[in-house]
Amino acid sequence: MPCLIAAPASGSGKTLVSLALTALARRRGRSIQTFKVGPDYLDPQLLSAASGRPCRNLDPLLCGEAWVQGSFQQHGSTAELSLVEGVMGLFDGRGASSEGSSAHVAQLLKLPVVLVVEASRQAGSVAALVRGFRDHQPSLQLAGVVLNGVGSERHHALLAEALRSIAMPLLGALPRHDSLELPSRHLGLLPAHELADLEQRLGAWADLAERHLELEQLWPLLQAPTPTPKPRSPPSDSEPASTGREPVRIAIASDAAFHFRYPEASELLVERGVEVQHWSPLADQPLPEGCQALVLPGGYPELHAAQLASSQRSLQELQRAQRHGLPIYAECGGLLLLGQALTDQQGNSHPMAGLLPFRAERGQLSLGYRSATALRSGLVLQRGEQVNGHEFHRWQLSSSPDKADQLWQLEGWGCPPRPEGWSTSTLHASWLHLHWGGCRWIPQRLTAAARRTSPLLPCCAHP
Repeated sequence: MPCLIAAPASGSGKTLVSLALTALARRRGRSIQTFKVGPDYLDPQLLSAASGRPCRNLDPLLCGEAWVQGSFQQHGSTAELSLVEGVMGLFDGRGASSEGSSAHVAQLLKLPVVLVVEASRQAGSVAALVRGFRDHQPSLQLAGVVLNGVGSERHHALLAEALRSIAMPLLGALPRHDSLELPSRHLGLLPAHELADLEQRLGAWADLAERHLELEQLWPLLQAPTPTPKPRSPPSDSEPASTGREPVRIAIASDAAFHFRYPEASELLVERGVEVQHWSPLADQPLPEGCQALVLPGGYPELHAAQLASSQRSLQELQRAQRHGLPIYAECGGLLLLGQALTDQQGNSHPMAGLLPFRAERGQLSLGYRSATALRSGLVLQRGEQVNGHEFHRWQLSSSPDKADQLWQLEGWGCPPRPEGWSTSTLHASWLHLHWGGCRWIPQRLTAAARRTSPLLPCCAHP
């Protein structure tokens, strides 16, 4: 059974340890399936690059416990090795609870935990810290500790002796070095496609594991879950997957500005007979010929606002898609593309597609899980339906939707209830990120709406 790699807090080195083990497995010719706890897009991109296969998010708050168990078993059993990277601190979940935390997922999947401790400014105190995490939830199995930021042989000896005093296995000690820092920006690590030296980093991570981790103890903790027979079950949707019909074509914005999406987003569409078409607004591309719906995922449009504003053909294509009645599903960064203007990080305003009546400027951080209740029936939701999503952005809008167009009511820990998002029969636009594994009717309804829409012809073919 694989382990879950966790930490007392963010920034302790759990991503580095996960990448080092994954890169070493790949170097040794072993297939490895990676997972990430929580609503993260950036760590999974790096883990996917290191493993050569899509990293899967395990989030019981967004998808439910049954889905998390099924996804872990289904994907984990297809590789020789597997590991799960945790989120934030081991017990950090929704609000001040451990709901949705790494500990929650470890217990749900019955996984041992490897605790990565940033120990650069500790000696004997590390024993008190580790003992506290071990004893806080005794039903959780703590398999051992990997120390990060070890400054010298003497420092290593002090830390090792402290862990021996509480009978805690030491599974590795990573040195303190600037070259091991993972570059980041305001929303987390840099995405994999922005690391020009990714191949060199993969080699360095594999070297790190070979030199500094106790592989004889760790390797057994990477064994993939045993395959189990897949039970026969009725379809989860009222509409079966398409067979023997013309494919419906749905375009997904996919480039350096729009890349926050889970692999299931495309997979669930394909299961319904969709031909997924990739489209780059940054490259000023026209919409793919024949597309019948459009998905605008999150990403970093604020970092590319000037280039997006200069992509006049793409922006005009969005306006043409709206006039044509094309169904449009937009989340977070995708929402920003639909506004009147977007202010970049330097405070400069750039015109966007103008489909929605707001200007976006940098503001306070909005972060956390949200429960959402649909205020009206629209493109992918029926009035009164509830979903769980995640909000994470630092941009705020100058205006809210009119009451007639409000999508849903949002609530969350520390977040006063508020209406949010735009909803019509052809538009879903919101700050909220959803995982379609937890609301499978969304790809179903989006596909059905696309199938009812006549394909978009090339611009020159229109009267």
